[in-house]
Amino acid sequence: MATPTTSPAPPPGATGVVVFADGRVAWGQGFGAEGEAVGELCFNTAMTGYQEVMTDPSYARQVVCFTFPHIGNVGANDEDVEAADPHALGCIVREAVTSPSNFRSKVDFPEWMARHGRIGIAGLDTRALTRLVRREGPPTVVIAHQAHGRFDLPALQRMAREWPGLEGMDLAKEVSREQLEVWSGGKWCLELGYDEEGSPSADSRPHVVAIDYGSKRNIFRNLVEAGARVTILPATASFEEVMAHEPDGFFLSNGPGDPAATGEYAIPVIRQILDTQLPLFGICLGHQLLALAVGGQTSKMFQGHRGANHPVKRLADGAVEITSMNHGFAVSRELPAGVRETHVSLFDGSNCGIELLDRPAFSVQYHPEASPGPQDSFYLFERFVGMMR
Repeated sequence: MATPTTSPAPPPGATGVVVFADGRVAWGQGFGAEGEAVGELCFNTAMTGYQEVMTDPSYARQVVCFTFPHIGNVGANDEDVEAADPHALGCIVREAVTSPSNFRSKVDFPEWMARHGRIGIAGLDTRALTRLVRREGPPTVVIAHQAHGRFDLPALQRMAREWPGLEGMDLAKEVSREQLEVWSGGKWCLELGYDEEGSPSADSRPHVVAIDYGSKRNIFRNLVEAGARVTILPATASFEEVMAHEPDGFFLSNGPGDPAATGEYAIPVIRQILDTQLPLFGICLGHQLLALAVGGQTSKMFQGHRGANHPVKRLADGAVEITSMNHGFAVSRELPAGVRETHVSLFDGSNCGIELLDRPAFSVQYHPEASPGPQDSFYLFERFVGMMR
C-alpha cells in the first residue's frame, strides 16, 4: 500500500496520485473521472454509506479518505444520495473497488464517480493518511487521475500551495439550492423505495421553513416522519421571504465552509427569526450559525469530526448517543449568557449542542437524521415538532 513520500518517481502502472503542498506524493490506481482537483484532505470512519458521504454538501472542497478498507463493494443506486450530485471532490480508498454485490446496485461505484466527475484513488495506505491528518491536521492536497499515468507534479504542487484553505471560505451559498422547494418525500422502504407522494393530511401538520445552507435530503424525510410539512428556501433568503410562508417553526440546515463567513446574510436573518419567538432547530452548520447569532464563537478544529461512530453525552440525563458527524469547525464551550450547553463530545469534550433559555431554540452539532444509533437521536425531530404543535 502506497504511503506519502518525497520521491517524485511513480511506480509502474500508477494512474492516480495525491500531491501535498509540501511536496509529498502518494501514488495509487485512479478510478472514476480523470483530471485533478484541489481541496482539504479529511478522513471518515464510517463503515457504510459512501454514497451518502460523497453527496453530502458539507464535504464541498474536501477529499475524503475512507478508513474502512472496502468501499464501493455494494455499488451505487439512485436512492442512497443526499443531494442530486456529489459535493466531495473525490475519495481515497485502500482496496481496489470490486464488482458490486448488492441487489439494489444499478451501477458500479467507479462508473458512478465518473458520471459525476469525481476522482477516486485506490491502493493507498489509508491508515497512514489518517494518522497524518491526526498528527498534522487536514492538509491541502491535489487528487489527480490520468489513465496514461503522466502527471505534471510541479504544477500539481503549485495548485496545492496556492489553494487558500477552508478558513474564511463561504461555501453555503455555493451548495444551497437556488429556488424554493416544497418537500413531500418520505423515508425509504424495501418495497416502495422513497415515498415521494407526501401525506394526504399534510395541510394540518406544523409548517417548517428550512433554510438550506447545504442540506441533506434525509433531514427533511425525518421532519416529515416526525409530523411536519417542510418548505425549503435558499441560504440567502431574506427575513421577509422566510416569513411570507407563515411558518410554525424554522430549521437551519447543515452545510460546508466557515460559519463566520456567512455573517452578511445568514446570521442577521437568524437574529430576526429568533425575535419571532417561534421554535427553531439547527443541525451542524445551523448549530454553529445559531451560536454566532446569539454572541457565541466558532473556530477551525485541528482535525474535525467525520464518521458514524461518535459518542455524545446528553448533559440533561447523562445518556450517551452514538452519532454521525461531519464538521471541521466547532462552537466554543464559553457560551454567552442565556445559552446553555446540552451535549458534549466524549471523544474530545467539544461542544455538541446548545439551547436558548429565553426562546424556544436549540441545536446540535451532529446529524440525527443519519441514524447511526440507529434511533438514538430521532427524539430531536420529535421535540422540535412537538414545540411547534
